[in-house]
Amino acid sequence: MRWTRLRRLALLWAWGLAQTHAAHAVDAPGAPGERATWTNGDKQGLATAVTRESKLWLTLGDGVLTEVYYPTVDKANTRLLELVVADGQGLLERETADTEHRVSAPDPRALLFEQTNTSRTDRYRIRKLVITDPARPVVLLRVRFEPLSAGPLKLFVFLDPALGNSGLGDGAWTEEGALVSRDGGVAAALLASSGFVSTNSGYLGRSDGLAELKRGEPLPTHARARSGNVAQMAELALTGAGGPAELVLALGFGRSVPSALQAARDSLARPFDETLRAYAEGWHEYLGGLRLARGRHADAFARAAMVLKAHEDKTYPGAMIASLTIPWGHEADASRGGVGGYHLVWSRDLYHVATAFMAMGDRPAAERALRYLFEVQQKKDGSFPQNTWIDGRPFWPSLQLDEVAYPLILAHELGRTDGVTYRRHVRPAAEFILRKGPATPQERWEEEPGYSPSTIAAEIAGLVAAAEIAEANADPDAARRYRSTADAWAGQVDAWTVTKTGPHSPDPYFMRLSRQGRPDSGARLEINNGGGSFDEREIVDAGFLELVRLGIRPAADPVIVGSLGVVDRLIRVETPFGPGFYRYNHDGYGEKADGGGYDGAGVGRLWPLLTGERGEYELAAGRDASRYLDALVAFANDALLLPEQVWDRPQGPSAALRFGRGTGSATPLAWSSAQLIRLALSMEEGRVLSTPSTVRRRYGSTTAP
Repeated sequence: MRWTRLRRLALLWAWGLAQTHAAHAVDAPGAPGERATWTNGDKQGLATAVTRESKLWLTLGDGVLTEVYYPTVDKANTRLLELVVADGQGLLERETADTEHRVSAPDPRALLFEQTNTSRTDRYRIRKLVITDPARPVVLLRVRFEPLSAGPLKLFVFLDPALGNSGLGDGAWTEEGALVSRDGGVAAALLASSGFVSTNSGYLGRSDGLAELKRGEPLPTHARARSGNVAQMAELALTGAGGPAELVLALGFGRSVPSALQAARDSLARPFDETLRAYAEGWHEYLGGLRLARGRHADAFARAAMVLKAHEDKTYPGAMIASLTIPWGHEADASRGGVGGYHLVWSRDLYHVATAFMAMGDRPAAERALRYLFEVQQKKDGSFPQNTWIDGRPFWPSLQLDEVAYPLILAHELGRTDGVTYRRHVRPAAEFILRKGPATPQERWEEEPGYSPSTIAAEIAGLVAAAEIAEANADPDAARRYRSTADAWAGQVDAWTVTKTGPHSPDPYFMRLSRQGRPDSGARLEINNGGGSFDEREIVDAGFLELVRLGIRPAADPVIVGSLGVVDRLIRVETPFGPGFYRYNHDGYGEKADGGGYDGAGVGRLWPLLTGERGEYELAAGRDASRYLDALVAFANDALLLPEQVWDRPQGPSAALRFGRGTGSATPLAWSSAQLIRLALSMEEGRVLSTPSTVRRRYGSTTAP
């Protein structure tokens, strides 16, 4: 008995020692790996199923799969997934760096993209069709690998996880034939229909297998990377004796490794074509219920509509983020979990998106947006945060009064006059504007305090809308106060924001803003993005056009017309595709002159959405706005995705920065897509659809003070 016990203890000790040695033998060296970053904001595609069962979104860039968001639209979990080709004799090529990329949309009525990457050495071509499974949180990639010259080639898949919105803290290993990774409550599992020949889990740039393959050595077999900036590789089993090979990759997500594995297996078990058909039919059905634009821009319009739908969360309905991007993400630190990028909710952007949904006839989407604004984002004092995570937690801490006013306009346009909405949401927001306005801690470009024409326009329209809702709720005193304040501010906006002594014109013109409401004081304005310090009268933007769009001023107002002349001289650029506009002169928010990403200083570039705003003004003025719509559509990339910014000059520091084409800031931007939709449908109607009728009726006959 005693001998048996001792023998058992000895065996257990020997087994434990062997396990310890094995663990030391298979653990990857080089923790925590190289610095973690995200990928560039210039995306060439995105995908999500229309179903709520698949809480997963993806982006495409540089020819590969980039960030994947799960289980909510604000939580990134990968940096990239790409294919690597080697020949065992020193050739090592990555899709991102060593191929020419092309993206196409095989179905213009589905959010569906095919990437084609051709080796610059003419050795091979890779075609990938990328979708999400409508039934589960899985990315599916159908891959066709086509050798173009003689000689054996090996194909590898390279995955850089960034679970839980962070590039550090991930653990990675091989389990049940899959590459799996986990960080906290998020796990991922990668499987291939062909199976893997060998696998490796290591640390990025230290033990990820790329260096060995470059030297012609076999893929190392580190079984586990415990915690850090991990990277995973696997050699794919190919069939076809050197000819074309086809396979499907499934990248599943879950709260645990077993759930992620099961999701990936279930997706692989179903024929890809069946899943593809279900994915595409979901988008066909959605578009079939919308009012779509006709004519030569029909495909661009449909793509914009799908982009807006794709930016809505599936756990928090109505939470529509600004963009599935991290601007200049390839230079942004991914070691922290709190990087929000543009996958946050701004109430201003959400208002513009909701107006586009209303124009298309998707009223339920606009109603979800308003419910989200009131029930999730709004603070107890009636205000709204500068922006939030989708669960309503504030991200940036400032206050922008246009973001408090726009939900009031939206509530009126949606007919939300019920007592609960008025007491809990409309009245508190309107009272907040009365207490804090008209000057704002930040205007719509999120940088400066003061008296801003665009913010004051939103406040006036918001108060007029709130007054009508107050009357519907038998609160005439509040209605009177809201209207009298709106009228007073409408009469004072020139005195606060129009200079008569500015250097750009002998006639009065609107400034970007006046910090103290004294536009001829000559006060200095420090542009808070590295743009420099200037006399306030030097800086102009086109934000005053909100006075026209919202129905407060007629398009023919002399100061409006005179200010447009200043805008066209200072911040308008004729690109190869049509007119583009800077946010304002001396803007610093954009790429540096050498093409480096914005890091607190840079050079502002052209914003396509401003071309759309100008188009709405031209329509309000009774003129043809076609040139502006044409330019806005032309600013889109090959996948018809509209950017936040486009390059502003004929020469660029790199081939990626081309005149009139998107920069590394954010593509697609939901606000840009909303602007295209609004302008196109407004032109069909012959009127600006987003002008609130109640405001237009009140100020429609107003002439300039």
